[in-house]
Amino acid sequence: MFHTDIVILAAGASTRLGRPKQLLPWQGKTLLQHAVKTALTITTHPVVVTGSNADQLVAALNPTQVQIVYNPAWEEGIASSIRCGLQALLNRTPTPEQVIFMVCDQPFVSPDLLLDLINEQQKSGKTIVASAYGGTLGIPALFEKAMFPQLIDLQGDTGARKIMQQHPEHTTSVPFPQGDFDIDTVAEYEELINMLKS
Repeated sequence: MFHTDIVILAAGASTRLGRPKQLLPWQGKTLLQHAVKTALTITTHPVVVTGSNADQLVAALNPTQVQIVYNPAWEEGIASSIRCGLQALLNRTPTPEQVIFMVCDQPFVSPDLLLDLINEQQKSGKTIVASAYGGTLGIPALFEKAMFPQLIDLQGDTGARKIMQQHPEHTTSVPFPQGDFDIDTVAEYEELINMLKS
């Protein structure tokens, strides 16, 4: 079984929320810390890509647990963070066989979901395993190294979904019905907190 590396994309500016959503409290931690904790159940030393508000995010992380990488081109969009995080892994030893990309504003990502992605890849042999929600495929998503050159070539505010759409024959998925709940606004965060209370 391949070792699976993880890249957590956390470079966005949270403009619609008005403050860094990565630092919102969730289950006794920040959303970013929660994502790191989840990633650490699967891998060692996940990569966290920062950009906007980088100093605040770094201050909230344990540098012995994660590799923190600053994306100077974060304003370009998510593609730049995918490239930045993957390049950091490619510069490490040993180089990765497969990588899961995840974000920190999907609060319901669990260790079981990440294991489902890995197990589905082993079973299917596909080079891409995505999460299925809201009638589409998205992240968290696992990419085998055969897809790394295309990830490195991504441009603009285009995420990995573009590669999935270009290679349906190499793509499979696991269900993640709560995946379309992400936090972009104060109202969505309040909805999340109310879910905890109910």
